[in-house]
Amino acid sequence: MMRTPPSPRAPVRRIHRPAIVVLLGFLAAITAALGYQLLKPSGSSSAPSFSAVSSFPDRAPSHSLHGERGGVVGEADGVVPDDVTVFDDRIPAVAKLDPELLKALRRAATDAADDGVEFSVNSGWRSPDYQNQLLRDAVDKYGSEEEAARWVATAATSPHVSGDAVDIGPSDATAWLSDHGATYGLCQIYGNEPWHYELRPEAIRDDCPRMYDDPTQDPRMRQ
Repeated sequence: MMRTPPSPRAPVRRIHRPAIVVLLGFLAAITAALGYQLLKPSGSSSAPSFSAVSSFPDRAPSHSLHGERGGVVGEADGVVPDDVTVFDDRIPAVAKLDPELLKALRRAATDAADDGVEFSVNSGWRSPDYQNQLLRDAVDKYGSEEEAARWVATAATSPHVSGDAVDIGPSDATAWLSDHGATYGLCQIYGNEPWHYELRPEAIRDDCPRMYDDPTQDPRMRQ
């Protein structure tokens, strides 16, 4: 019986070492290029747009913003840097507050410090340009002028623009003011804004007036 001769095997192709080195180098170059694209910053160098913070919907971040005329809104307009207190006269948001309001705030802050509580100013005086910028951004955030009005007033009605309001933080400071603010004539005005305080001198004698649920109930906002 005749045996069928085995079929010839396909020749094994050998890759020379220099070719392997070239191939590995090519793959390393591709990997490095992809890694650079993943790590490269995606943002531009322009100032970021306003995004209301969750705790203070009417407060902008502590960087510059674009104003309504295309200029830059910054500290001179009332934008507050980080770690500002009621004693920082170099900051316009503090220095341009009503003198009597500022005096009451400093008295309260001095006494609160004895209890281990420090007041931070999250917002104070604002320029009309800054206030209008905040309002436009609130409309974008909340979807309508009606809803935005619950958080941000117009420049014509805002007590921040007149220097008659201040936003205080952190939460232990607002809790301290909730208990002791009337002693200094400092009152929370809106139920939805526990950080917003204004001066009511009669509160020293009669306690603070009843709060509005939000600014839309404040007659001053309808002027």
